[in-house]
Amino acid sequence: MTSTPITPDDTLSNVEPFELAREAAAVIAEKTGIAHHDIALVLGSGWGGAADILGETVAEIPSHEIPGFSKPAVHGHVGTLRSIRIPETGKTALVLGSRTHLYEGKGVRTVVHGMRTAAAAGCTQVILTNGCGGLNLDWAPGTPVLIRDHINLTANSPIEGANFVDLTDLYTQRLRDLAHSVDASLSEGVYAQFRGPHYETPAEVKMAGVIGADLVGMSTTLEAIAARQAGMEILGISLVTNLAAGISPVPLSHQEVIEAGQAAGPRISALLAEIAKRM
Repeated sequence: MTSTPITPDDTLSNVEPFELAREAAAVIAEKTGIAHHDIALVLGSGWGGAADILGETVAEIPSHEIPGFSKPAVHGHVGTLRSIRIPETGKTALVLGSRTHLYEGKGVRTVVHGMRTAAAAGCTQVILTNGCGGLNLDWAPGTPVLIRDHINLTANSPIEGANFVDLTDLYTQRLRDLAHSVDASLSEGVYAQFRGPHYETPAEVKMAGVIGADLVGMSTTLEAIAARQAGMEILGISLVTNLAAGISPVPLSHQEVIEAGQAAGPRISALLAEIAKRM
């Protein structure tokens, strides 16, 4: 089966994406010795420490050794996939430390390859995390916020052809309720994804707020859509690493994102691990 490429720069444009995902899942099963994974986690900026306290690491694989994956292009992202056994539930988590962003120019199929691979590996639930800019002055840097809904401002979709996937309840209410049972103080918000890699202008942030966004960033929405197409339940959690442009009184920098993630790391890692243990 041959699919029409989404973009000319899509590195997977000549490969049927779901077949490649099945190939990647088979390699993961072979290298980890785990035939079936249950939960997938994508660890964005600031969230990486959760993998260390989630459970027993059964195997860790350099991402570039798995079909369709490559080394991460962003400082602060881990270039491995880990298979972790959660002792409290007996379930196995697939931790995707190697996220591809749309701004890398590798195409939409590459961006969502991790979701399709996780589904092919047996995962029925996924936790998507990110570091982002906040529009709410009450959310200081280091605040975790559950994603209630999103606004996709990338002008892209991972779904090809006449496949009309319902996104009404994209971020699963049941999983948000579970997260609230772990930490009742968690706020919820709407996440807007811009393409990047430049930060948003103050006018763009103002526009995002007018149309309903509380958070702005450069990831997550395309992955969530692909995960839903694959039939997975989705929990999204953002870490506010800075106030967004025009709201922040100082210029934005990636170093600020890294520092905020490091400062919040132990607390949010414990939160994420506890949520995953209850899934």
